[in-house]
Amino acid sequence: MRDANAIDFWRGLALVTIFINHIPGNTFERYTYSQYGISDAAELFVFLAGWSIGIATRGRDGRPEPALRSVLRLMSRTIEVYRAQITVMAIALAMIAGTALLLDNPLILEWHNAGTFFADPIQTIVGVVLLSHQLGFFNILPLYVVLLGIAPVFILLARVSRIAALALSVGLYLTSLVEEWNLPSWPGEGDWFFDPLCWQLLLVLGFVLEDWNRRSDTLRRWARRLMPLGVGLVLLGIVLSVLELRPDPLLVPEPRLIFTFDKTYLSPARLIHVLGVLLAFQGVYAVLAPRIGGIVRYLTSLGRNSLAVFSMGSVFSLAGQLLRFWTGGGLLIDLIIVAFGLFALGFTAWFVEWRSRKPRIPT
Repeated sequence: MRDANAIDFWRGLALVTIFINHIPGNTFERYTYSQYGISDAAELFVFLAGWSIGIATRGRDGRPEPALRSVLRLMSRTIEVYRAQITVMAIALAMIAGTALLLDNPLILEWHNAGTFFADPIQTIVGVVLLSHQLGFFNILPLYVVLLGIAPVFILLARVSRIAALALSVGLYLTSLVEEWNLPSWPGEGDWFFDPLCWQLLLVLGFVLEDWNRRSDTLRRWARRLMPLGVGLVLLGIVLSVLELRPDPLLVPEPRLIFTFDKTYLSPARLIHVLGVLLAFQGVYAVLAPRIGGIVRYLTSLGRNSLAVFSMGSVFSLAGQLLRFWTGGGLLIDLIIVAFGLFALGFTAWFVEWRSRKPRIPT
């Protein structure tokens, strides 16, 4: 994945997959790769974010940029992601409330943990701002806010020793698995759907491997040698998914999260599977790029503008859920929703790039 376009391509594919999977029950959900493996697009997206941080925090000469500049760059991105989360949460709550009014159905107010907001808006609005109250399917960006916020610790440590940064990350991951550490939700009960203390390992892995890949050919050689292992892991994931074979959380030994397929805590099985996916498909972009250029360019444009595309994709997927509820769904409705959504994601990417080229209007 030395080519930045390859990273954006896979990130774009992950964005499309997340959009479709965030409309549960739709016809096209069964054709996404997340239905045929232990991990899904979320793991791929986080890993690629770490890889991209590695590229973004070094200069044109390939050397790491000054530490303060890297920290400020990550702080700026953290603020952007936080702002996007607050915006899409406000839009999502308005969409749920508006649909409940339109259909005269107060039960819709309970969708995706929104009921807490409408029942107790004073406390919940504080929780929304603190990111401790999250709607279902709107919980990835809070994960990114925390990951980007703690990323400077690992990045600056990796400049001294990649092994030390990775050791710290693995230590935090394993301790969180064993002790079941997670960030608490508030004002409702429970914990975050994505535990940042565990998911940080994927981000750090992406960053460390990108740095290793840049410095030597060793990683690329080993990646090619281990491709058969990756293919084997992908095939194993397909078998486990198709046959619906999952460890019973009540029967596995302690610490139980080590042996389950838990998404919240990024269990080792999910981590191993996503690494297998990366090994198995490492050469696919080079094969597809010259053959299906239009699709590749579309996905690459999504990946280049991932924050805006993901944010709008979250809004469009909620609209798709509400429309399916209103109409009862069906193949035609699903086709309209997905076709419009894919067009809207592409338009979002185009608009962001068009806007960046236009002179800004003074305010």
